[in-house]
Amino acid sequence: MATTSRNIKVFYKQKKNTTTSTEKKSTKNPSHKDAAATFGSDVTQATALASHGGSLDLKDDFDEEEKVLAQFDMNMAYGPCLGISRLARWERAQRMGLNPPEEIESLLKGGKVRLECLFEGRV
Repeated sequence: MATTSRNIKVFYKQKKNTTTSTEKKSTKNPSHKDAAATFGSDVTQATALASHGGSLDLKDDFDEEEKVLAQFDMNMAYGPCLGISRLARWERAQRMGLNPPEEIESLLKGGKVRLECLFEGRV
């Protein structure tokens, strides 16, 4: 019986990948500013993604009432806010005994604010 290492070398013939100076090398420049981020690259984000300065694009001229309602939308203690109006979410939280703020109910029944949540149509 032949040795195992000899049999493996015969079965898995490997050839070295040799490059000659006549072959063309890659012309891509990894330090290009708009190049996609790859492993080992110093480029972390494309220019278009970093153009907003790192903050979310949710600036819709909110007044103080909308800011309070946005905090209510982001508070997961009252359940999910997508697919349900703010008032229905407040009423559901009230029925479940979660004690949502009374200020939210008065703002929503006042009729001067948006009834859909902050993320509606954006997610």
